[in-house]
Amino acid sequence: MQTQIGKRLTTRITDHAQEKLQMAADLVGATLNQFIVQAALEKADQVIESETAMILTRRESLRVLELIENPPPPNAKFLQAHDRYQRIKADAGFVTEQPP
Repeated sequence: MQTQIGKRLTTRITDHAQEKLQMAADLVGATLNQFIVQAALEKADQVIESETAMILTRRESLRVLELIENPPPPNAKFLQAHDRYQRIKADAGFVTEQPP
């Protein structure tokens, strides 16, 4: 079985911060390193979840579904953007499509 070597992360903290972290680690029966890594991973999960998930109200979700099922007709700005996109695609050598 091959042993996996972890990466090292170093940081500078105040004495007060280290004492507080050590106390919390002691209270949960973990080493300081284990406690810090676990806390950082939990915080990373929270940040990733909050920044990648969109939570809609019932009303908002029904509106999104309505727009998906019955999209509004393309307006002038959309058609201009579509034409510009098709020109860029054609310049890059891709096959063009007709607007929806």
